[in-house]
Order: sequence, then C-alpha cells, then structure tokens
Amino acid sequence: MHRAPPPDDDLTEMNRGQLILLVLPFVVVQLGLMVFALRDLLRPDREVLGGNKLVWGLVIVLGEMIGPVVYLLVGRRES
Repeated sequence: MHRAPPPDDDLTEMNRGQLILLVLPFVVVQLGLMVFALRDLLRPDREVLGGNKLVWGLVIVLGEMIGPVVYLLVGRRES
C-alpha cells in the first residue's frame, strides 16, 4: 500500500493559543450583539414585529450570531 507523506507540522497544526486568537473575536462580537439586542428588546417602550417579545428573545439567544442581527434589522419597531 502506498502511504501519503506526513504533513508538515509547521503549516497544518494549529496550537491552542493560535486557535483562541482566531476564535476570540467572533465570540466577543457574538456576545456583544446578543447583550445589545436583549437590552434593546427588554426596554419597556420597545415594540416588536409580531408583538411577541418572548419569541424574539429566543431568536436572539438561540440564533447565535445571526439571531441578534435579524432582530436588529427587522424585528424591532419604534413606538
């Protein structure tokens, strides 16, 4: 049987520090969007599309990065 040559460790293996540096900005942006959207949703004077804040809260929390963006773009209505 013919075996493939071993991969070059310098190019294919990412250490934990590099992985954290790659993922951390996405986590910070996701949490920031989620907190901002939830604070906006919980304002007493905020009206939302469909009138159900619980559903929009679930969209924000369970929708990961896209949920807060969808809420901020189409879910809220000015009172």
